[in-house]
Amino acid sequence: MPYLSDASAIRAIVADYTQATTLWIDTEVAEYKSRNPRLSLIQVLDDPHDMSGDRVYLLDVLNQPDVVADFIEQIMLNPVIEKVFHNASYDLKFLGNKQAKNITCTLELAKTIPYYILPLPNYQLKTLATELCNFNYIDKQAQSSNWGIRPLSEEQIEYAYLDCIYLAQIHQGLLELQLASNPDPISEDLTVIGKRFNQIEEQWQLLNSEYEHLKERLKNAMQAQNVAETAVYKLTSYERKVVKVQFTELARLVQNQEISLDFPVTLTQKLQKDLGDNLENLSVDIESSKSVRLTPKKAENDEEDN
Repeated sequence: MPYLSDASAIRAIVADYTQATTLWIDTEVAEYKSRNPRLSLIQVLDDPHDMSGDRVYLLDVLNQPDVVADFIEQIMLNPVIEKVFHNASYDLKFLGNKQAKNITCTLELAKTIPYYILPLPNYQLKTLATELCNFNYIDKQAQSSNWGIRPLSEEQIEYAYLDCIYLAQIHQGLLELQLASNPDPISEDLTVIGKRFNQIEEQWQLLNSEYEHLKERLKNAMQAQNVAETAVYKLTSYERKVVKVQFTELARLVQNQEISLDFPVTLTQKLQKDLGDNLENLSVDIESSKSVRLTPKKAENDEEDN
């Protein structure tokens, strides 16, 4: 876990990182609860197989805005290098914001994996590291420590480099689960999937029926009892306004050149029927699309009962 604070040494390792394919990155921020948080550390790992921390570089950039700017320019804005973060939106506030290219967020990646494949209470880094990667005794106390002090404590340095190792292992584990949750459709066992889907569908219909019923009961009860919110829910009201006008009124405006309505209008099935043969006199653009719907087949017994 090399610790670099000298600007020239940091720039040298950043230059090496420009040749990387993927980097696993974390940050530590001083005064993160204040109006003026300061970037303290940038931790970078370029080898996901490193479990010792030898390949994790701790870049001390506190009060070195020029060094941070170089890192952003050479690494964050480079579209060729994949940058992996956990909760990337937070780190990007200090590392390029929306200009950053080729960003992977393990928090967002975890959310794409179905719960039955990744059954976790939350997607925090600690939870993923423990449940997905079997890391135990993860201490996050140093996370809220003072990252504006120098020298950093041994606990802070250990915490900083370990987070990069956790991140890389989580990323690799999530990629494997992503592949498992999206197998090649051509090799899928239709019988197995169909049977399980049918079981889930029946359970979902029962639960959804109860869910909708209880939701209405709760809403009606809160309104009747004049209760704006409970410990779990609150009532919110909104007014929906629909503005309608006769089409002839719009046509009159166009004829009087008071307004331009030069935009396409979608012709519904009813409008097409009403237009009849007049439709052939219109210059129309036709967009065709195909959708696939899964519908249950009626059981033979159901057909016999009918």
